[in-house]
Amino acid sequence: MNPAEFANIRESEKDFWWYRGMRRILFRMMEPYVAGRSIGRALEAGCGTGYLSHRLQVERGWPMVAMDLSGDGLSYAREMGVERPVQGDIRALPFPAGAFDLVISIDVLTHLPRGQEPKAAGELARVLAPGGLLVMRTSALDMLRSRHSEFAFERQRFTGRRLTGLVSDAGVRVLRCTYANSLLMPVALAKFRIWEPLMRQMIRQPASSGVTPVAPWLDRALYAPLALEAAWIGAGHRFPVGQSLILIGEKMV
Repeated sequence: MNPAEFANIRESEKDFWWYRGMRRILFRMMEPYVAGRSIGRALEAGCGTGYLSHRLQVERGWPMVAMDLSGDGLSYAREMGVERPVQGDIRALPFPAGAFDLVISIDVLTHLPRGQEPKAAGELARVLAPGGLLVMRTSALDMLRSRHSEFAFERQRFTGRRLTGLVSDAGVRVLRCTYANSLLMPVALAKFRIWEPLMRQMIRQPASSGVTPVAPWLDRALYAPLALEAAWIGAGHRFPVGQSLILIGEKMV
């Protein structure tokens, strides 16, 4: 990922509407699968700034191992209080087989060059204990690439079929997979396919981060659809299309 994006994320991920909403969706979707399950050791593969690992360790009491390829991200993780963050590559995880009861990977696959994702999926499955849970989120649908995608060094996006096939081939049984950030797709399509190309022709603006503060009323307005999605997905439903994909799987015994 673009090192310049880490600072933007660190400043925004606690309160920015997208981060709050997507966490709410993720937690609601995870809840039925982690409730009552013993999590002896958990890995976040691609922890970014470490915020999610820190929050899960504090709120859930899970012994989290936070790992990222970037030294910039790990520096923020240490500042946040993440204990002993690990530097490593998701394509060659520095852990023994079966080391974790839970492996989480959030928006990491999208940054890999196309063709490297099977190696990463295989590594995530390898370090999972038999019966362990895999939780993944990634960007969806090539038509939704944006100036932010370019700025963040996003290299690929996924369809539901491609993501579930990737995980199944790695030996993980898919329990749930759904698109998310779906209700705002009309807005996203208008922005990414009409407004941004028009502005690029007129002004020739360089790619830039989409993680920028907005007015409080707009933040609330944009968060509301994600809160609705969290309730819908939490009730066991799914979306057939959206800007992100979330998958939960179980390592086959």
